Amino acid sequence: MSDDQAYGVAADELRQFIEQQEQLDAEAKDIAERKKDIFAEAKARGYSVPIMKQIIALRKRDRDDIAEAEAIMEMYKTALGMA
Repeated sequence: MSDDQAYGVAADELRQFIEQQEQLDAEAKDIAERKKDIFAEAKARGYSVPIMKQIIALRKRDRDDIAEAEAIMEMYKTALGMA
């Protein structure tokens, strides 16, 4: 294979990688816009977006991890006279 042919193959492969990344970037932008729209609609209907985001984060975590964090939070609140 000549250097010109090797360069052509590498360039085509590189172009594919770049185009795939660009496609993923476009899809990520679309997803981010859809998420923004969903939160805007929820807010318009009276829901608290920050609380919704906290719940979404909690749903990603393990139940035992959540229980431990809540127990520590209660202990700290009690120590500070907040409970």
